[in-house]
Amino acid sequence: GWRKLSDLGRIQSGCVLDINFMKNNPILEGKELLMKIMVCYNGSRSSREALRLARDHAKAFSGSVIIVTSMTKGTESEKNDIEKAELDLEFEKKACEDEGIACATHLLIRGLSPGEDLVQFAEEEMADEIIIGIKRRSKVEKLVFGSTAQFVILKAHCPVVTVK
Repeated sequence: GWRKLSDLGRIQSGCVLDINFMKNNPILEGKELLMKIMVCYNGSRSSREALRLARDHAKAFSGSVIIVTSMTKGTESEKNDIEKAELDLEFEKKACEDEGIACATHLLIRGLSPGEDLVQFAEEEMADEIIIGIKRRSKVEKLVFGSTAQFVILKAHCPVVTVK
């Protein structure tokens, strides 16, 4: 449904958030956002394609994009991975803003599996749509390793678009 700007941008504990997303943002000035699009992002080719589609949807539906990366834990040994994820998110946020699209980034490190984390965060943020990149896997690989995308598709409260 219709959402006013004041409905967006709640801060969730346990995540990194650009708190200046809403304040004094010239891209948002005078706009009423109609759609909140969450992109599950891990830096892969398919997640970059998912982000490209999210930008297209945001332009078409006067929406905003939330780019989300989920990591299971944030120990000292994962410090480089965390720093790389933060840089990737910042780069992609700038690309959205350069196209005139309101964008926020979140790096979730809440101790949940990525699938659970992404579904829970989408509910907390009241996302209208989730876009996630997928890769081909055999049935055995899915059975043995599970699938973040499969979990999101089955458990999300809103429509999920997959991109190869």
